[in-house]
Order: sequence, then structure tokens, then C-alpha cells
Amino acid sequence: MARTRLVIGVLLLGVGLGGFFDGIVLHQILQWHHMLSEVEPPTSLSRMELNVMADGLFHAATYVATVAGVALVWSAARGTRGTTWSWHILAGGLLAGWGLFNLVEGVIDHHILQVHHVRSGPDELAWDLGFLAWGAVMLVVGGLLMRSGLEGLHQREHADSTEPADTHRTA
Repeated sequence: MARTRLVIGVLLLGVGLGGFFDGIVLHQILQWHHMLSEVEPPTSLSRMELNVMADGLFHAATYVATVAGVALVWSAARGTRGTTWSWHILAGGLLAGWGLFNLVEGVIDHHILQVHHVRSGPDELAWDLGFLAWGAVMLVVGGLLMRSGLEGLHQREHADSTEPADTHRTA
């Protein structure tokens, strides 16, 4: 049970970090797009306000994912006293979650709903496909790292459960 909370928690942290990166870097710093920039181009103050509100709702959702991830990781940590987790689990989960975010958000928002593109213009398909490829690489690398960390955790737990009990008491 603690292992499930840990895995879901680090994946949610990765989803949150991916969402924050997207919102902060692509929406705010580079200003390449907003959540609704293809269906409601921010060409007037009222349309910009609508896009900024949609961006805020997007940030609120990534915040909820991050807080849920922290709560699950904290809960898993409290349930596994004496267990040392590998950095592979944390780093892998962050990468896999971020990659999952890119794939889901990219497919739904860029391709199915077409509410925005990574960068609108003549090369928007290339930018959108690059975003998906980046997400796929992060998901695969993160998944491999997590698997490595979880296998190591399983081996350590198995070794601990098969060690002979100490029959000597020292004063």
C-alpha cells in the first residue's frame, strides 16, 4: 500500500511540475500561448482576461496535483519507517509524471480540442510533435528509473525479511 502511494505521489508531483513548467515558461515567460489562445485569441482586453483566467484555472489544477503528490509521498514515507528509498524512484517519478503531463495535455489540448498549440504559426505541428516526443522520452526514461528503484526496494525488503533473527541479547 505504501509503495502504491509512493508511486502515485511521485507521478503526481511530476504532473504538477510539468504543468507549472508549461504554465510559467510557455504561457508567462515566453508567451507562446495561453490555454485558449486558438479558440479565443488574446487580441482584445476581454479575450486576454479570459485566457489569463483559463491559465489561472490550469495553474490551480497543477497546484492540486502537486499538493496531492506531496500528501501521498508523505503518507507513504510515514508508513515505511526504516526503509531507504532510492533517488531513482523520486527522479523517475518526476520525469515520468512530467512526460505523462506532456503526452496527455499535448494530445488533448493541441490535437483533439485544438485550444492552443505549443507555438502557433507555420511550424506549429512540428512544435506540437516535439512536445509529444519530449514527453514520451521523459515518460520512458522516468519509467525505467522508477522500475530500477522499485526493484532495488523490493530486493532490500526481501533481504530484510529473510535475515535470521538475532538470538543473542547483549546487555
